[in-house]
Amino acid sequence: MSGAPKPTSVAAEAGTRLQVALDFLELSRAIKCAREAVAGGAELLEVGTPLLKSEGLDAVRKLRAEFPTAKHPTLRIVCDTKTMDAGRVEFEGAAKAGAAIATVLAGAADSTIRDCVEAGRNYGIQVEADLINVADPVERARQCDALGVDIVGVHVGIDEQMRGRDPFDLLRKVRTVVACEIAVAGGITSETAAAAAEAGADIVIVGGAITKAEDAAGASKAVVAALRSRRAVESRYFRRVTDDRVADVLKLVSTPNLSDAMHRSGEMSGLEPLQQGVKVFGPAVTVRTYPGDWAKPVEAIDHCKPGDVLVIDAGGRAPAVWGELASESAKVRGLAAVVIDGAIRDVDAIRSIGFPAWARIRTPTAWEPKGFGEIGQPVVCGGQRVAPRDWIVADDSGLVRIPREKLAEIVNRASDVFEHENRLRAEIRAGGTLSALKELARWEKK
Repeated sequence: MSGAPKPTSVAAEAGTRLQVALDFLELSRAIKCAREAVAGGAELLEVGTPLLKSEGLDAVRKLRAEFPTAKHPTLRIVCDTKTMDAGRVEFEGAAKAGAAIATVLAGAADSTIRDCVEAGRNYGIQVEADLINVADPVERARQCDALGVDIVGVHVGIDEQMRGRDPFDLLRKVRTVVACEIAVAGGITSETAAAAAEAGADIVIVGGAITKAEDAAGASKAVVAALRSRRAVESRYFRRVTDDRVADVLKLVSTPNLSDAMHRSGEMSGLEPLQQGVKVFGPAVTVRTYPGDWAKPVEAIDHCKPGDVLVIDAGGRAPAVWGELASESAKVRGLAAVVIDGAIRDVDAIRSIGFPAWARIRTPTAWEPKGFGEIGQPVVCGGQRVAPRDWIVADDSGLVRIPREKLAEIVNRASDVFEHENRLRAEIRAGGTLSALKELARWEKK
């Protein structure tokens, strides 16, 4: 291994620094966001892996040209190569393109990490070992430090963030076993950046909380303020929740956001609302009944808790299985809504009491309460199989069903969709068009 010294880093006494992960596919959008982030105090700009795969090392070159060293002597470009093999070649290329730091996966072979370290000494680029998905990240961090890396990256990936994981417990453990610098990434916002610094991070990597913000400069300033004051700065968006907090996010996101989050699926089709401008969500209590037989639907009200959505499979046919008095009972019980794959009646009366209802058919005719059917078993409603305690979300765009076992993940992914749209909306209002901003012609399937 070369005897050259490690590349010089920004002095640790400067405090915890902000790195912005530019995880765009479009370089033009990444550069615009980078300008805002630097204006807001970011000290490191990361060519994220999606951008690197989309644009290659030209993304590094163009960012370096946008922020020349003469004007920005302390600004550093990070190339998130996530190298797994051929370390010398990839680190040489990143260095020559203008990167000050490049990443190698900590799961790579020791020989690859050594090669990256040697290339780093030869070409003046720092080596960051990314601990993402390593089986024993604390031990591997210690090993990577011993192999000579400059930085270890404590990283909870996006897919794991959607399940509500954060990186802070691991960060504290890694801090006790390494002497090198530590970078941390994993859904960090202005509300959690101070906690990351207190847990031992030298570099706090923020992606979506800045790159999806309508005002990336303001979002960057908020994170920098949190790092300097060691106090949380409140943010309305960019939170990731567990099952017990999904209502906080569902108040913000739409059924289109949720459908996108489920790969354009989950829609309960063919069911119409009795009134517009209503948004509801809650866990399902399921009922199967015979068309026109309203006994089990009415009995099911007594099985519900406040906030539940009663989902009724009546075979998609008339006569009605629900009406005014059932709605009165459901409202008193505190139900969020009723969703009926079948018929409803007393529409004017239900509207007047303000109880949210969706149904396939409206009719004045009911049948007798014979008691056919069952409560609390999986049903089919709007073309979706709905199990008890799945979640139903409804607004003016329609209804979606969220599987209960993936509730937090889907809600978090919907939040991610919503946040991306906020940034795009701001760019459109600044004079762009959706087609141009997303470079649709370039990305059409060939």
